[in-house]
Amino acid sequence: MAIEQALEELHNLLGERLTRAKSELDTHSHSESWFPSTPPDAVAYPVSQDEVRRLVQICARHACPMIGWGAGTSLEGHGLAVRGGVVVDFARMNKVLEIRPADMDVTVQPGVTREALNEELRATGLFFPVDPGANASLGGMAMTRASGTTTVRYGSMRDNVMGLTAVLADGRVIQTGSRARKTAAGYDLTALMVGSEGTLGLVTELTLRLHGIPEATSAGVCAFERIEDAVACVIETIQMGIPMARIEFIDAATVRAFNAYAGADMPEAPHLLVEFHGSPDSVAQDADRFGEIVADHDGSPFQWSTREEERRALWAMRHNGYYAILASRPGARAIVTDICVPISRLAQAVKETQYDIAGSTIPGPILGHVGDGNFHAILLIDPDQPAELAEAKRLSAAMADRALRLGGTCTGEHGIGMGKTAFMRAEHGDGWDVMGQLKATLDPRNLMNPGKLVP
Repeated sequence: MAIEQALEELHNLLGERLTRAKSELDTHSHSESWFPSTPPDAVAYPVSQDEVRRLVQICARHACPMIGWGAGTSLEGHGLAVRGGVVVDFARMNKVLEIRPADMDVTVQPGVTREALNEELRATGLFFPVDPGANASLGGMAMTRASGTTTVRYGSMRDNVMGLTAVLADGRVIQTGSRARKTAAGYDLTALMVGSEGTLGLVTELTLRLHGIPEATSAGVCAFERIEDAVACVIETIQMGIPMARIEFIDAATVRAFNAYAGADMPEAPHLLVEFHGSPDSVAQDADRFGEIVADHDGSPFQWSTREEERRALWAMRHNGYYAILASRPGARAIVTDICVPISRLAQAVKETQYDIAGSTIPGPILGHVGDGNFHAILLIDPDQPAELAEAKRLSAAMADRALRLGGTCTGEHGIGMGKTAFMRAEHGDGWDVMGQLKATLDPRNLMNPGKLVP
């Protein structure tokens, strides 16, 4: 009854932008991954910060859960209404509010996608670099502390969110951070909110750091017989100070999927996909130096190009890796899991994971961001076979345990949601309880995205 009262008041506030249409509830009931469908009671489409504030106040009065929604591309069930309530979809809060080229920053609403922002920035000579592959919303990327292929050079969302505005569970509106490049003024509330997965508040504005579009870019690919040689090549490249913009790893099973899906003709062996940013001279020099290191580690000749169409084709193939791998087992669903380890332990982590998958009943190609020790296994299951889901969960748990044993984390970029809460105690110990205490202080009735991240 309380939720019905909340929905009645929300309808008075939002009109047709509060919907209970079955198609809308279905759209907001599932994620990209394996989680069961959990429709919300309603979906709200606010268009301003004031509407979000008033929405939160109404939901707080009636103890109605609120779940933020970006582009719906999360992989650990972050946006699912597992306890009912209202999904707050920020698709209509999609304005770029102010670009400040001289300061190299921009303020946006949370529904702006990364591709839309970069399109808006083209005339300025600046770009926003965080690239998780999917055309995710910037609000969702901030809430999951997203990263991706360019993290090795430009950092993750943690490094590129300068400040934000958020509506807390009691309706208070707070602004965190500033546009200054550094501060020593108290607790870092921006860092607290970034990665909080919507459990502490709903973000209504973001101020982001921008970077100059490089004058020139070179990209290329090389193959190795052994993963150990590929990782050793990357470590030496980093130690030599060669500034990589992207350096991605794909295993032989992923290459096989790429070849079938994209019509590529790559040898079925581990590969590195690399990109350099800089001046025309510097990207050529970096590519040549990298090619020498590849040769020293028994890699195939490093083939690189500065032609934009060739670079786009290479990274389109990488970004479509998830769909290529899904297509390799028609009708399958995927449990997509990621871990991150110190780069010196990456080869060991990948080899042990490959060994586990080879001994299992399901396929699981591996790819990842070798420059920062982060990799993914895409575990393919028949959704009608419960034993395969159980096997995938077993493999995922073994990966998380392995990451912690090797000094890493159970997730490098996907986040916790409700899919990885089982590993939080082992990773954080009493620190997980402290996260829960922070949540209880800011959201004592557990209305903000309940059932996610914290105990």
